[in-house]
Amino acid sequence: MFPRLAPRLFARCPRTPARVQWYLRPLLALIGLLLLLPSLRAQASEVVRLSNSEWPPYFSETQKHDGIGSHIVSEAFALEGVRVEYQFFPARRALELAKNGTFDGTVGWELNEERSRYLIASDVVWESPWVFFHRVTTPFDWSDLASLRYHRIGGTVGYMYTPEFREAETAGIVTLDRGPSDDVGFRKLLAGRFELFPQLREVGYYQIRQLFSPQQQRLFTHHEKPFGSHRDQLLIYRHHPRSQALIDAFNRGLAKLRDSGQLERYFDALARGEYNLEPNH
Repeated sequence: MFPRLAPRLFARCPRTPARVQWYLRPLLALIGLLLLLPSLRAQASEVVRLSNSEWPPYFSETQKHDGIGSHIVSEAFALEGVRVEYQFFPARRALELAKNGTFDGTVGWELNEERSRYLIASDVVWESPWVFFHRVTTPFDWSDLASLRYHRIGGTVGYMYTPEFREAETAGIVTLDRGPSDDVGFRKLLAGRFELFPQLREVGYYQIRQLFSPQQQRLFTHHEKPFGSHRDQLLIYRHHPRSQALIDAFNRGLAKLRDSGQLERYFDALARGEYNLEPNH
């Protein structure tokens, strides 16, 4: 088509370059579009759909970029040409939707033996200690999990905390009064319904600031000794046709963020409150 069309255009106006340019403009635009289509199709294919859940300040629709954890995952993938789409669900459903392949993967979890049957994991994105929160008026010290036997401890349904903690609970060494949410747990802790409430240190203080007045916030503290740590990872559906390729791409992007100092700057921004949305946003 094009070889026959071009001579005809030039033949009609051999001495009027401006008219030739006018005739050729749609043709050149069409050629450019045809050349672009393969790259547009390639770009459209580089999308990963991840289930997410509310766990502020790391993951939340109420935070800029859906929270710092979501931001890190998005930016690490972006450095490798992959775009992320999030959809939020209750935590247990978010995990199940990744385990059954409805979504390509999920964020905000740590791989364990049971999850490894369905999912593969990235390098560790960030790490935070599990600690026991208590009221400042309740003296508390502990040495090992066995020393917690006679303490009243709260908890949240669906949380394993750490494998060692779960084993201690299963063996009856510790007993947890589990509630439906962390918010309920902290309110019960303030009311004296139990002595201790386990939570990630940064998450716990964020939740306390959101739930209570400044005067009430001063009633909480935590024991400095952690009983474990959460090592946050991106989890991808094991049977996804590009599961390992996605993990490799993410790990490369994450390494770039870490090596450039950008990852540290994200956490500095979190400490300054820059992930908080303005009211009415």
